[in-house]
Formats: sequence, structure tokens, C-alpha cells
Amino acid sequence: MPDISTPNLDYQNMIEAWDVNDALMGGTLYMRQLGELYLPRWPNEGEESYKERLAAATLFPVYEETIKQDVGRVFSEPTQLSENVPEEIVKLCENFDLEGNRLDVWAQEWFSLAIQYGVAYALVEYPRIDLATTRTKADEKIMGARPYAVMLNPRQVIGWKSKTVGGKVIITELRIKEVITVDADDFGQTKIEQIRHIVPGHVFIYRKSTDNNSSSSWAVFDEWDTSREDIPFVQLYTKRSGLMRASPPLLNLALLNIKHWQSQSEQDNILHVARVPLLNVFGLEDGQELTIGSSTATRFSDRSKQGMEYTEHSGSAIGAGKESLHEIEKQMRQAGAKLLRTENTSTKAIDQVTEEKMQEQSPLYTMANSLEDALDNILQIMAEWLGLQGGGNVDVRTELETSEQVFNPQAALAIQSLRQGGDIRRIDAIRALQSLKIIDPDADAESVLDELNNMSPNLLGD
Repeated sequence: MPDISTPNLDYQNMIEAWDVNDALMGGTLYMRQLGELYLPRWPNEGEESYKERLAAATLFPVYEETIKQDVGRVFSEPTQLSENVPEEIVKLCENFDLEGNRLDVWAQEWFSLAIQYGVAYALVEYPRIDLATTRTKADEKIMGARPYAVMLNPRQVIGWKSKTVGGKVIITELRIKEVITVDADDFGQTKIEQIRHIVPGHVFIYRKSTDNNSSSSWAVFDEWDTSREDIPFVQLYTKRSGLMRASPPLLNLALLNIKHWQSQSEQDNILHVARVPLLNVFGLEDGQELTIGSSTATRFSDRSKQGMEYTEHSGSAIGAGKESLHEIEKQMRQAGAKLLRTENTSTKAIDQVTEEKMQEQSPLYTMANSLEDALDNILQIMAEWLGLQGGGNVDVRTELETSEQVFNPQAALAIQSLRQGGDIRRIDAIRALQSLKIIDPDADAESVLDELNNMSPNLLGD
């Protein structure tokens, strides 16, 4: 019978792809723990032989490294707050999650989750307030109450409901699975599973309880009211298939990496067999035994009927296996580079793929824009908690944007010449230099002009 812990059907449909991601991100040791799930046992392969083969298997971590590289391309420089971010929000960004992480560090981890799963979630929370002792915003400020971001792995969000209000779809209910660690009386600790059920204006905490018949069921452990009429919940998609539905954007690469894991194990086994020749003995009488070693000699009465010989592997399978691995690696490089290109269906040579950079309007560039929007939404909710009008904007500096910051001396000299000749206004020269990234493009041009008016000498002339 369904209860508070029963996941949505859409959640169940995403689990299989997420399992593949988690396996590869866990590395070689975790892949070995999963055993036959991703490294099947061959027909008639003994248990001990399989254990030996599994213990020697090593993962080629292309999927994990590709995700790290893509995150690095999006965060090629630290994120920056625009000038319209209130000072109160700027201070919050220095400890964005109340765990000591700056906005930049937190955003990188959050984006990494979104790249892995196709979606990542965040709650903007506020400490529970005792209304008996805290009656005003000033009281809250004195006690240090402030909004903070909580990162949610998509595996945690097991259930949700939504409705359309004013032409916009909003989340009206969330169920979040959590595991908390509780200290015991001594030095021990206990892990407790609980489910947080959030609706506008109220939060329920469910934990399992046991009745007199020793049967367990979920029951409300704690609950409290909130001051919000909505759920302060933000979604970041990298490959959306619907509301709260997504798939890993690099799933094809992940499946190829699994295939490489299996093929590499087979190749290692072939090499092991090929390196050890098989000793064949023929013509012995029933029960006859031989001692074979470097310090012993073997005598046969009739060499035409008795003897020993080695049988060696021809080696043809080794070459075929090696070629197969190279082909899989080629396919993995192409699949890993697909987020960088505008045309994902194009086929490129290996050297082209490995040297590729992020292109404008490529999937990865679009994901970076989605990240900016999601971070802006988080800042806006924080501002609402603080009673501010707006939270401002976040600028994510991608590889594409930083690569454009290469100094262009010819263009700078041309702007200077036009200004000195009186052909353009000073404010226009400033804006032109901003477009070249010589002057901060996010700075207010009028403010820069005021600063330059108080500086002498200057590049632009009088």
C-alpha cells in the first residue's frame, strides 16, 4: 500500500540511468563491489575465477573526467556578483550554505550534480524561529537568523505535486528523503532515515515507528509552520524531459564507459592466458607421474610415442581485442565532446575532438546560462526572506567568455586614436573598451567615466 515513502512513477523511471552514473562516479573500487551487475560472469566461469578477474578489473575513468572537465569549462573563472546585488546578499554569498562554502564553490558542486543526473535541486531555507522570543526582524538579526541554500541530490526528491497558477506551473508539494546522524549517549552515532514533507506554509518530518505488534510504519515525528506561501525550491536542468524529469546528458558516454570496463576485463584475461603456454604430456601410462621443474630431468623410453610439448596462443584474439578497445575509446571521446559543439551529430576525427573548446550556443554553453538563471532565482528567494526588493544577478564566467578576453592591441589603439581625434565621445570609448574586456564589462560606464575624470594621465585623453 502506498505511503509517504512511495516514490512518484516519474522518479522510478529515472533511477536506472542514475545508477549507471553513480557506478562510474564511484570509481574502480565501487565498480568491483557491484560485481556481476556491470561485469557479467561468463558461461561456465567458476566463482573463484570470476572473483580473480573482478579483482584485477580497472576502470578507465573517461566519464568522470569528462564531467570534471565540463564543469571546469563552465567555471573557468570564479563567479561574480553584479552591481545590483544588495550588500546583505553579498555577505550571504561568503557562506552560502552555512557550511562554510562560498557561492562559487557551492555552485560548482551543484552544477556537477546537474551534469551527472540531468537535474539538480536546491531549497532556500531559513532557521526555525521561536515566536515567543523572536518577534521582529531585528530580533532575528540579533540571533543570526539568515537564509541559506541547501543542495539536494535528485535521488532525495522522491515525490512532488504541481499545479498551474496564472499560466505558470508551480510545485505545491515535495517529499524529500534524508538520512541524518544522531549522537548517542556515549561516543556512538546512529543514522536515521526520515522524509521531509513540504507544503506551502508548513513542514512535516516523518520517521518510522514500531507498534505493539512489531510492525513499522511512517508517522509524523515533527512539524512546524513557515512564513512562506510557496515552496522556496529551485530546479537546474541540463537535459530536461518534463517537469521534474530529466536524464543524464552524457548517458551515451556512460554506457560506452561500461562497455569499455567489460571489454578491458576480457582483454586482460586474454593476455593472461596468452602469456602462459600450456604444457601437454602424451604417451604416459595410467597412474604414471612426472616431476617437472628447472632442476629435474624427464626420461622417455620411446620419443615417438611419449613426450611433452607447449601449446601457445596464436595471439590473433589479442590484436582484435586491442582494436575493439581503441574503437570504444574513440567513440567515448566523440560522445564526451558532444556538449561542446553546436552540431551534436557531426562526426569529427580524434584530434579534432580532443582539441575542441566550448562553442557559443553549444549544449554546455546553454547549460551555463541555465545555471545563471537558477542562481539568480536562489538570490531572489534569499532577498524575499530578508524583505529586500531583489537579489541581483550572478555572472558565470565560462571558458568561451574568458577566451575572448585576449588583449587586442590593434582595436585598443584604434579606439584611442578615434577618441584623441575627437571622433567619438569618452563614454562611447569606455563602452568600446568594455566590449573588448579591457574595462570590466559589468561595470557601469557612467561610473567608470566619473573615475577617469578624477585620474590623470589616462588612456583616453582629454
